[in-house]
Amino acid sequence: MTYPILYSFRRCPYAIRARLALRVSGIQVELREVVLSDKPAAFLACSEKATVPVLVVDEQHIIDESLDIMYWALERNDPDGWLVQESSLRQATEHLLDFNDNAFKSHLDHYKYSDRFPENSMEYYREQGEAFLADLEARLNKTNYLLGQRSTLVDMAIFPFIRQFAYVDKNWFDQSQYTRLQAWLAQLLEGSLFTSVMAKYEQWQPGDQRVLF
Repeated sequence: MTYPILYSFRRCPYAIRARLALRVSGIQVELREVVLSDKPAAFLACSEKATVPVLVVDEQHIIDESLDIMYWALERNDPDGWLVQESSLRQATEHLLDFNDNAFKSHLDHYKYSDRFPENSMEYYREQGEAFLADLEARLNKTNYLLGQRSTLVDMAIFPFIRQFAYVDKNWFDQSQYTRLQAWLAQLLEGSLFTSVMAKYEQWQPGDQRVLF
């Protein structure tokens, strides 16, 4: 049998959310772990952007955006109902994902790699990101998840980035005012789905035995 090929990097939040959707959908893929400092030619040939994740469905169908991979998988099988149907919830999903993937991701990068941006302090960049944390905290004060009482695509697509933000200075995050966000993140990190997609794999090399995920 042939399987779609997923080029991934274990710790990348974009790759994490793609793996989450593939795993929950039950779609099996051939996983190829990429070392970002040593990208294989086969991977570079798949996507001009050369960023993970990339899903090679077949020779004519290559998906190189993590959200597109999530939607592709869930549109084929969505057993946990991650795709919301209500128009208001779809609008909220689009808003949160847009803010996460653009403004917040920029603040996260500046915060995590503050030594590369010496024009402002690490604390300054953290404060910029806190606007998003405060928004999520307010939502979680009303419901158990970002859009209601059950997890949806937006929770699963955003929490890998909140995880990354939290671990820049875990002591600060654990002592912060975002208690509902802390509990939400901890629950998702401790869940069997997350742990199942975080297994470690060796760097893929051409000719390696196929690893099914």
